[in-house]
Amino acid sequence: MANETPLDQFKAVLSGTARAIAEEPEVELAFTADAPSQSGKHIKVPMPARALPAEQVAEARGFADGFALRLKHHDSAMHLRHAPAEAVARAVFDAVEGARVEALGSRGYAGIADNLGHALDVRLRADPITRARTREEVPLSTALSLMVREALTGKQAPAAAVPGLALVREWIEQRTDLSSLALALDDQRAFQSLAMKMLAELELIEGEVKPEEADDGGSEDEGTDDQQQDEGEDSEDEDAGQGEGQVDARGEQQQSDSDDSEGEEFGEDSMDDLDGEAGEDGDDGTQPVRPNRPSGEYMPQFDYKPWTTQFDEVIAATDLCDADELARLRGYLDQQLAHLQSAVSKLANRLQRRLMAQQSRSWDFDQDEGMLDAARLARVVVNPTQSLSYKIERETDFRDTVVTLLIDNSGSMRGRPIGIAAISADILARTLERCGVKTEILGFTTRAWKGGQSRETWLAAGRPPQPGRLNDIRHIVYKKADEPWRRARNNLGLMMREGLLKENIDGEALLWAHNRLIARPEDRRILMVISDGAPVDDSTLSVNSGSYLERHLRQVIGWIEGKSPVELVAIGIGHDVTRYYARAVTIMDAEQLGGTIIEQLAALFDTP
Repeated sequence: MANETPLDQFKAVLSGTARAIAEEPEVELAFTADAPSQSGKHIKVPMPARALPAEQVAEARGFADGFALRLKHHDSAMHLRHAPAEAVARAVFDAVEGARVEALGSRGYAGIADNLGHALDVRLRADPITRARTREEVPLSTALSLMVREALTGKQAPAAAVPGLALVREWIEQRTDLSSLALALDDQRAFQSLAMKMLAELELIEGEVKPEEADDGGSEDEGTDDQQQDEGEDSEDEDAGQGEGQVDARGEQQQSDSDDSEGEEFGEDSMDDLDGEAGEDGDDGTQPVRPNRPSGEYMPQFDYKPWTTQFDEVIAATDLCDADELARLRGYLDQQLAHLQSAVSKLANRLQRRLMAQQSRSWDFDQDEGMLDAARLARVVVNPTQSLSYKIERETDFRDTVVTLLIDNSGSMRGRPIGIAAISADILARTLERCGVKTEILGFTTRAWKGGQSRETWLAAGRPPQPGRLNDIRHIVYKKADEPWRRARNNLGLMMREGLLKENIDGEALLWAHNRLIARPEDRRILMVISDGAPVDDSTLSVNSGSYLERHLRQVIGWIEGKSPVELVAIGIGHDVTRYYARAVTIMDAEQLGGTIIEQLAALFDTP
């Protein structure tokens, strides 16, 4: 049409191309400013500028081609049926299948291959592999997808990922032969069998899945709860693993430990949907739960334990760094993120206006008692027979609230992600303080790489089997809820300190932050978790099951969401946290973090 813009024409051409590649006439394509995605036959790709710069056009084409190829060459039901349950194994399984689909689709089509290369470059910008300094920081899902891509197409990994890939390449090549995958490029079922064999050789799953087992449709019954939950989601979600492959480089599930926990109280409303578990459901005759009750009486007992808590610490930021160093680090943080601070501040001001509107005062006038209404004194002066008028302030339904930000301080957050998390937390604390909402800022990491003193005591004890968590955890208090923002401002600079960020044991950190909230007197308690990967601790995972830490995390989250009055929300940076948390959002670029935090909190406060 004559009035169509070049952008409209490009969209029409891109839609037609996607339908042709997918061989699906019902494919619908739309532009988005958010992360590209696919849901069934609905595709969303990055919107280029109106001038259609060549780089942005290639990026949109790459994502459109990739999603279209999935529709053509990928059987979602088969993939879901045989996908492993462990998080890292599942992420690798998803990623190598994505590499197969793209290799199959780009075979003989140089244009499609170039477009897919541009899309891969975009995905890698937010991937931890580009900033990894040690093998432990490399996400296996990304590394293996790049190596499988090399084996299937002969194309080398993009330059940004080469240093990170070099950290794990020899380790992978010593354990498995990826060249055999090329023999099953056209057969998804056979490729699955080879992929599962590869996962077993890399010790990401236990045992080896035989081809005949992979073909057996009855294996659906063998799925774990995690797998069954995933099957209830959109059939294409699992394909996002290649774009979301920032699950850290070892599979870990977590089971939860209650040894360090304090007593907790539960709201009656949150108990209504318990499945017959013994607990505090508020029925007549039960004893009320008070915060100072012994923790073991009401905390869940999971099959998770620390080898020792002797070397664990909960420490204030001021105890890890002197005041002068904190001030210097804070100045460095402000300098690095000066342009971002103004943007997040504008969003925070919007949140403040929304909160202040909910807290606006209202009055009932012409009352017989209450506070004297000075505005109506004039009529008494004019006519002394008029009686004095009083006013009474109406109660607002804005509940006294406290918000805790729990920030992942693991090594994979190093660089811009941790800086943006720190400055966003800072601005948010300042904003909420103006609105009378108290804010606590916490961080979690470990004291050492690969075990520290805990591992040394375990070795000295003769290496008993299944020791549980085998590292020294470090929980950091950057700002207490009752502490003014101005006093804690410099503490957030500590996140920029070299050597602070190590490994992450999320389940215990979540319980720790939760228990601090439970002890608070506020009516409403909100816990927001900011993380960029699954729980990772090499020392623990090397002597327990590969899913030990992640299983604990899932159990802790399920317990908080189902039985605690604390409202839990999570933000994943380049990592799909929606598989863990019921209320969560995933962002692919750390620079989206500030706005996402504000949006999530605004949605929570707008909820009746």
